[in-house]
Amino acid sequence: MKFKQQVSLFLASFSCFIFCKVNAYSQSAKSRPNVIIIYADDLGYGETGVYGQTKIRTPYIDRLAKEGLQFTQFYSGSPVCAPARCIMLTGKHSGHAYIRGNYELGGFADSQEGGQMPLPEGTFTIAHMLKKQGYSTGAVGKWGLGIYGSTGSPDNMGFDYFYGYLDQKQAHNHYPTHLWENGRWDSLGNKEVYVHHSLADDINEPDSFNQFTGKIYAEKMMLLKTDSFIAKKALKPFFLYLPFSLPHLSLQAPFNTVNNYRTEFKEEPYRGRNGYASTLYPHSTYAAMITYLDSMVGAVFSYLKKYHLEKNTIVFFTSDNGATFQTGGFDTSFFKSNGPLRGAKQDVYEGGIRVPMIAWWPGKIQPGTTSVRAWQVDFMETFAEIAGAETPKADGSSMIPILMNYKKKTTRFFYWEFPEKGGQVAVLSGRWKGVKTNMKKDPASEWEIYDIETDIGEKKNIAAYHPELIIQFDAIVKKAHQHPAIREWEFIDPKF
Repeated sequence: MKFKQQVSLFLASFSCFIFCKVNAYSQSAKSRPNVIIIYADDLGYGETGVYGQTKIRTPYIDRLAKEGLQFTQFYSGSPVCAPARCIMLTGKHSGHAYIRGNYELGGFADSQEGGQMPLPEGTFTIAHMLKKQGYSTGAVGKWGLGIYGSTGSPDNMGFDYFYGYLDQKQAHNHYPTHLWENGRWDSLGNKEVYVHHSLADDINEPDSFNQFTGKIYAEKMMLLKTDSFIAKKALKPFFLYLPFSLPHLSLQAPFNTVNNYRTEFKEEPYRGRNGYASTLYPHSTYAAMITYLDSMVGAVFSYLKKYHLEKNTIVFFTSDNGATFQTGGFDTSFFKSNGPLRGAKQDVYEGGIRVPMIAWWPGKIQPGTTSVRAWQVDFMETFAEIAGAETPKADGSSMIPILMNYKKKTTRFFYWEFPEKGGQVAVLSGRWKGVKTNMKKDPASEWEIYDIETDIGEKKNIAAYHPELIIQFDAIVKKAHQHPAIREWEFIDPKF
């Protein structure tokens, strides 16, 4: 064979090899589903229709549950914002996680924006893992794990794109002066206002309350950026983390959405006595915030349909913790926000940590309801199985068997430690749940024990009847607890 013919044959073979390899990768990439987590902020177990809410309308979330798998025993990793986010993204429970409380830096003013304690350098997240597998990674919403210039900024945590609040304190105002797009300040044209100042008892005119509103609602901008991200990344697999900032206080929502509920509730103005923004219609505003969140869920699905991605996308909808306690004009009991559960945000009782969870994956997940126990720690292992990735040592288990309906029960334990509100610990093993509170003042605090299968409201402490469980729970705490990064978070081991 002549030399030219040999070269031509070689080039043709090489071209075919490269094309086949690229094409094979392209097919492999297309076969891997897009992954979306919609992560509500302070949404209680009982605040959507499908979970028993009767006063607030949530048609899109209810439809999502009808078409997907609804969990009835799903848990967050922590009862407050920052550690819940850290735990979910890293797959490490609160005895191992770096962030264990809302450790605030800076202040409320724009000039003092400092965020929360940042995740440290070297932290491995879901975004890092999926990025290694060829996924584009984006986050739109509330971050709370480090501002730009710190080790915990979104770009250092595996995200190609970020838009939203970096600082949780800034997110107390849904009409902020700015949000962040990657490292750039994105001005919204709203005036700077301190939402935590109160109004006098004799003030009733609308103008005084209107100072807590603005031109641009932050969540509206989040939707625009979500649409843009999906449009740009539609041709390859993407991971999109959507930690939307509703319905976290302050009580703020666009006027037209509040007006949809005005005739349904008898209510008095809230004048800021317990923090957060004042509002003329607290019940209507809170209901409107959840319905707005519901419309955001609907918008995400409209984007998937618009870009023909709905058949190759898995969506999870959940919340960072239970509904907040009685503060900021919000009335937990009026809406029965945590359903039949005891406690609320900041509690390791069920009301603080059991959260809504719906998984949607057309053609893969059989619609229905599951009572199989799982938690947000499991996302890391779940996504690793979906993407064919290896993970570092994590504390969760893949939820794929639950999603595919061939795992009926779990025998593992679930563990929470929370250094705020006096220092609390909870262990869930089988039907038994142990709780300790006030441990900072009383290191010898006794276990409360509940049969969670028959006593979902944790009303009857049966510790006196089960001394063997006390021994078991003490052993689990000893096994699960590692010393935290800072002294303020250590309340279990007296030496520290």
